[in-house]
Amino acid sequence: MANRQKFPYLLGSKWTAKQKNWGWRHFQVINRKNQGKWVFAEMMSTCDPEVRFWVNARQLKDRNLWEAGWKTLAQMNQPDGEDDIVIDEC
Repeated sequence: MANRQKFPYLLGSKWTAKQKNWGWRHFQVINRKNQGKWVFAEMMSTCDPEVRFWVNARQLKDRNLWEAGWKTLAQMNQPDGEDDIVIDEC
């Protein structure tokens, strides 16, 4: 049986940080790196391409830190199950 790739859809995915990182909230995964059992994602700010950093991909599953897609502050503060319109705010 072949090994399944961890986080197969990571590259190109879009994320909203719950707290600002280097002044921004909206990021896209532009690179991935496997190191042993760990998978890392290189995040790039959608508003400032000079802002880049690496994060352990498992952190992206932590809903206290990240939300999938680009969300507005209003959307992030809504209860689950409400409107999921995605808007990029630079």
